[in-house]
Amino acid sequence: MVHDDGTSATRYPLLGRPHVALSGNVDQAMYQSFRDQIAAAPRQGTLVVSISTLGGDPEIARLMADEIRLLREYNDRDILFLGKVAVYSAGATFMAAFPADKRFVTRGTRIMIHERTLNRTLDLSGPLKTCAASLRASLHEIEESVRIEEEGFRDLVAGTSIPFEDVRARAPENWYIEAEEARSLGLVLDVI
Repeated sequence: MVHDDGTSATRYPLLGRPHVALSGNVDQAMYQSFRDQIAAAPRQGTLVVSISTLGGDPEIARLMADEIRLLREYNDRDILFLGKVAVYSAGATFMAAFPADKRFVTRGTRIMIHERTLNRTLDLSGPLKTCAASLRASLHEIEESVRIEEEGFRDLVAGTSIPFEDVRARAPENWYIEAEEARSLGLVLDVI
């Protein structure tokens, strides 16, 4: 029998050795590593996924998040999130896939939430109707990206004390949340 001395090690022993450990840029290489580690992880019991990232591709983060959702729903798995050091941008998008009561961060970790960005130059040339269609297509892309972003914000704050309007208002200025603040807001269950 293990004596509970009140430390994270005794309260959350599984968090000491994540089954899936991701670090670096959220990109195709991280996605492949994620898939490989999920395939090698035990098929039964609680699964622990850790990440440390300065960000990357939000669509790959959403793809990994959807894989977590499918694992949870189709395999009836309890899956825990562990953020280490930096959970920025696409990392926060990935974190949103986990219910707030299944999220943990290590001491000193920072979470950063911000808006998606777009860098594009539009070159309008040719028939006016074609130019108008190009402008509408770009506007539709922006509007849909905002909808996707807001879905992610809603998932991130579900079950927390953070109103959706607060995250939407603070995201344009890169909202950094320290580990203890994340716990007090209910964004994570605990700090280890």
